[in-house]
Amino acid sequence: MTEDGRLGTVAGLRRYPVKSMLGEDLRASDVTWRGLAGDRVLAVVHRDTGKVASAKDPRLWRGMLKLAATGSGPLVKITLPDGTAITGSDPGVDALLSGLLGQPVTLTATPPPGAVLDRADPEEVLRNGLDVQARIEVGRLGAASPEGTFFDFAPLHLMTTSTLGRVAGLSPHGIVELERYRPNIVIRTSAPGFGCSPGTTGSSPGMPLARSRAPESTPRFSVPARSGSATSCTRPEPARTPFPRTGLSARPAARHRAYLF
Repeated sequence: MTEDGRLGTVAGLRRYPVKSMLGEDLRASDVTWRGLAGDRVLAVVHRDTGKVASAKDPRLWRGMLKLAATGSGPLVKITLPDGTAITGSDPGVDALLSGLLGQPVTLTATPPPGAVLDRADPEEVLRNGLDVQARIEVGRLGAASPEGTFFDFAPLHLMTTSTLGRVAGLSPHGIVELERYRPNIVIRTSAPGFGCSPGTTGSSPGMPLARSRAPESTPRFSVPARSGSATSCTRPEPARTPFPRTGLSARPAARHRAYLF
């Protein structure tokens, strides 16, 4: 926190147009009560169970993190592992995704009534690896999000560069990938890592959106990094994982414009 009460400047803006797929970096974005414009506007739904696909059950849905989504609305572009791409409005997108993921799925902009998803126990996943069945908790979407959205919890996830640096320092690999935490806004700050706490409000240069309702600590989940990366969760990790629960989830109180500084 600076002397004038500002937390820092915006170092990164990122949205994820399709839930649990890789996302895209932005230079600027509108921020409303629904979060960053175009964030989590689409999701993959299992046609048999009706559950929303989430990488928080990595044993079943880790293939989602091999797909990258960019753009917004029906023209969202999904880039496949081989570099080819398909739009969300393509009539063959459901068949293609079903084949890639090995599950019968539908890409949709409308959450099923009472939408739920599976969350694997993060400690078990980190301890035993992705191929061992972990305890699953079924949860409702959007405990702190607007109705009709695909957010697990709140529509905005904030992290600081100090926290990311602290997490990297705790990791035996010496790095941490944003895909593991999937923040929307990364704030450049010199404050000590893990220094943010629930209840923090205010604004920073270029980021009046920090005037948000009830920021809360982000719930802990287990999302593997990209397959093949230095920190990917493909092998068992020590029970005392170096990747802690961190970051703040928030609900913007008004419409703002955020810029990368």
